Amino acid sequence: MKQRTLKSAFTVTGKGLHTGLTIEASFNPAPENHGIKFERVDLEGNPTIDALAENVVETQRGTVIARGEAKVSTIEHALASLYAAGIDICLVKVNAPELPILDGSAKEYAKLIEEVGYEEQKAEKCYYVVKNKIELVDENSGSSIVILPDEEFSIDTMIEFNSPVLPNQFASLDNLSKFKEEIAGCRTFVFVREILPLVANNLIKGGDLNNAIVIYDSPLTQESLDKIADAMNVPHKNVNELGYVNDEPLHFDNEPARHKLLDVLGDIALIGRPIKGHVIATRPGHTINTTFAKKIRRELKRQDMQTPVYDPNKEPVMDINRIRQLLPHRYPFLLVDKIIELGDTHIVGIKNVSGNEPFFQGHFPQEPVMPGVLLVEAMAQVGGLLVLNTVDEPERYSTYFMKIDNVKFRQKVVPGDTLIFHLSLMTEIRRGCAVMKGYAFVGDKIVTEAEFMAQIIKNK
Repeated sequence: MKQRTLKSAFTVTGKGLHTGLTIEASFNPAPENHGIKFERVDLEGNPTIDALAENVVETQRGTVIARGEAKVSTIEHALASLYAAGIDICLVKVNAPELPILDGSAKEYAKLIEEVGYEEQKAEKCYYVVKNKIELVDENSGSSIVILPDEEFSIDTMIEFNSPVLPNQFASLDNLSKFKEEIAGCRTFVFVREILPLVANNLIKGGDLNNAIVIYDSPLTQESLDKIADAMNVPHKNVNELGYVNDEPLHFDNEPARHKLLDVLGDIALIGRPIKGHVIATRPGHTINTTFAKKIRRELKRQDMQTPVYDPNKEPVMDINRIRQLLPHRYPFLLVDKIIELGDTHIVGIKNVSGNEPFFQGHFPQEPVMPGVLLVEAMAQVGGLLVLNTVDEPERYSTYFMKIDNVKFRQKVVPGDTLIFHLSLMTEIRRGCAVMKGYAFVGDKIVTEAEFMAQIIKNK
């Protein structure tokens, strides 16, 4: 899969939920590897903020990211819509410290993204592949998020409130293609009893019955209800029974749970990568959502490249016979057994390290360790197969390495290890020269990394 950006720009205009300002936000295409950024066009210097979990600074009634003095809040609905559409690259220009609340859902964002369409880039998507169960539990609130390995992305959300009106609810999204139809139009919600404290905290200046589901679940006097109506700048309403007080009925019986799923999706998008995994969120909120995203971001930072997925049951893209047709190396110097993944700009190869390798006789007899220079050579052979894949009749060409830089050895490789190599082009191939970044893994750990320059030459 290639990275995607918007095919053309679009603009949304509306009230800010917390500031009450009239806000304009434009969503623009951007170059590959740009990621999603928010630009405050109303501030000097037009500061930009990366939409990444480490930039989250507040989570009260919305997710707020910041860099220095520049902040942007209520970003989760837009991020969820971009994520669901597979948009990796976007520059959002906004003239206020928050995005417009619109109707309290992501419906308008999803609609406009679909209308303008997307444009694929040359760079490939970088997924976060869940390989083991990851869990975060908040003992105080009873909230939890669990993510499990899965081949695709899906999400289940369960909510629970001590309310006679809003019982326990469940919502599920098993395919992102259903987001626009099943999730995007679900509005945010608030309990009447929460409104005055929010107003006291200088929030929801732009809140009204058109951009939120309002739940009346605790009897109040008419005087108190009138006071709340005045705080929200809406007409007084006589409420004699508990329930939902909106003029527009619920879109789904479980609309609040679906909206919570929407929020989880937007906050999880702050990981900065599309996910292959199954998310289960129980009693979620912006605080635990973004804390979970920060946890995964820390894991990603510890290791630049995530270990490729290796399923030994799958047929290889190239077996040893095909590799021998392309590479001139032979025993004891052919150091790649098979290729399991091959794209336009990357390749993944496998080397099973046996105790019978000839180099273990002298390196070292009592403590066999694969020589670092041979790890680099094996990595280079895999990279050579990537470069050969770019030409017609690859059997008639050879690759010669011209330069090797920034080599790092992090862990020894011993008999019984399975080496997984990931090589990717750092730049386009020009005049037969390719620059590549390579990693070698054992298990989930990087054992070696290096940068290469190679030249491809037609055999005489």
